[in-house]
Amino acid sequence: MTRLVIHADDVGMCHGANQAFVELSHFGTITSGSVMVPCPWFTEIAEAAAGDDSLDCGIHLTLNAEKTHYRWGPVITAAPSSGLVDEHGFLWRTVAEVRRNAHPDAVEQEWRAQIDRALAFGVNVTHLDAHMGSALAPEWCDRYVAVGIDYGVPVLITDSLAAYGPRRHVASPSEAQASDEAIRSAAADARAAGMPVFDVVLETDFSRAPQEPSAYQEMLGSLEEDLVFCAFHPNAPGGAEIEVIEPDSFHVRTDEYELFGTDGWKEWLMSQPYELASMADLA
Repeated sequence: MTRLVIHADDVGMCHGANQAFVELSHFGTITSGSVMVPCPWFTEIAEAAAGDDSLDCGIHLTLNAEKTHYRWGPVITAAPSSGLVDEHGFLWRTVAEVRRNAHPDAVEQEWRAQIDRALAFGVNVTHLDAHMGSALAPEWCDRYVAVGIDYGVPVLITDSLAAYGPRRHVASPSEAQASDEAIRSAAADARAAGMPVFDVVLETDFSRAPQEPSAYQEMLGSLEEDLVFCAFHPNAPGGAEIEVIEPDSFHVRTDEYELFGTDGWKEWLMSQPYELASMADLA
């Protein structure tokens, strides 16, 4: 039977992401989520997660600040020599820029600082995953697994880049073979440590135009893999927040929130022949 993790990415990015994660977790259509520790709304969700054991909350390890005007910097005090920040002191917009500039030691130091900050706020960290897939870059995906082993939590990983939904951020097609070799090695380390290795990571379709019908039933209606992770991005609307942060694609996030909060979607989801799981269930 397929075990399915329905995950809310980008928690902590803004208030609407936090609201969606909490509401949909309680409703039963989101089974897990992960928080972006460097982001402005981290403390709100950290407080909620620390006071609510029902919330399965990991760390969305963050090396990028990709928005046009809504930016953030690293948790550590990063010198330019670390390669973590651009000329304005913000995290790089793209994974390619991180890969070109960041020192692997600084990357690991930043990851650990993000985890430690969440733990200090009382978050029961259930897993690690990666904003824009940055932790699966071949320069440091072995460290990603090693950090998970060190903290005693699983990391989100697949056996190949082709199985990982956000792969377009991580490597170009010409780099795929080298990236696959690194990911296979890191996945073997994860499996040896007793971590789950996912057969496939599905992702929100951010290319969907406004008013175009969504295809979530098609995405989830014929799963054959044993272990599937859905990297979704529900976000509550309102307050001109996400609407300003992401003017071209906010509708995708708010549509997810609205769909996942309906009785019809929950009934359909519960009727499917697979088992919903949190990341804590798989640890």
